[in-house]
Amino acid sequence: MKGLVVKNTGSWYTVLLDDGRLLDCKVKGNFRLRGIRSTNPVAVGDRVMVVPNQEGTAFITEIEDRRNYIIRKSINLSKQSHIIAANVDQALLVVTVISPQTSTTFIDRFLASAEAYRVPVVLVFNKTDLLDADAQHYQQMLITLYETVGYECRPISAETGDGVEDLRPLLEGKITLLSGNSGVGKSTLINRLVPGANLRTAEISDAHQTGQHTTTFSEMIPINGGWLIDTPGIKGFGTFDMEPEELTGYFREIFRFSKDCRFSNCTHTHEPGCAVLQALENHYIAQSRYQSYLSMLDDKEESKYREAY
Repeated sequence: MKGLVVKNTGSWYTVLLDDGRLLDCKVKGNFRLRGIRSTNPVAVGDRVMVVPNQEGTAFITEIEDRRNYIIRKSINLSKQSHIIAANVDQALLVVTVISPQTSTTFIDRFLASAEAYRVPVVLVFNKTDLLDADAQHYQQMLITLYETVGYECRPISAETGDGVEDLRPLLEGKITLLSGNSGVGKSTLINRLVPGANLRTAEISDAHQTGQHTTTFSEMIPINGGWLIDTPGIKGFGTFDMEPEELTGYFREIFRFSKDCRFSNCTHTHEPGCAVLQALENHYIAQSRYQSYLSMLDDKEESKYREAY
């Protein structure tokens, strides 16, 4: 029997069979994906083959080829990856400029990873109801930056509902990954979009202005003829399986200027005739984006996971 993995609790997978039934499944102990060392060989969004057993559950025996996936380094196991979701049409990255503040490095790492696996991203700037004049100005600067690079940006307030309905047309008939740091309001947004979802929400920690994990597993929620994939909040986003020479291609504006570099293998760090460094000096490339590029280059050289982002 074939089906779609719609929920992953760590030890169990809920599969929506093609005949409409839900079945709890486990992965056989020796089941591993070829070529990917992952903490979760099966991910939400996977199409799988299952074999029922006498206990009324089933084993997942095969995964169909994936169109794409979003992947990051496992926090504690630097040589392993964690697949956030598979076979997605797009991602909504929920970010906030205050309470908590999402770093541009985190945003850029997510965007670069999505570029690597050809997943379109819309940036959703949440908590607009909390912004004073300075925070509004900073948010508008970020929106201008990312729109200039080529990313769609949507300011909203999940708390008040402002701008939320405008997201619905984006979700229609599509499989959408919802991601972001803990505390940016993903659960509140889903509760607005899907009345009856009743996802738990938590207060922001005053001491550190960080979010508390309220989602502890990944789950697909039906919406507008498509699916919204709710995922646990991410604290860090270590990159995985990217070669340094490929990295330029995952930063759209750096890639555009890199075609004019004197050397084809330019790393855009020190080389003479580097069109990227010239564009940076002339403010055609934002300093924050370039710093994110350098930090990811540093990841490859040091092979380390940066949780601070």
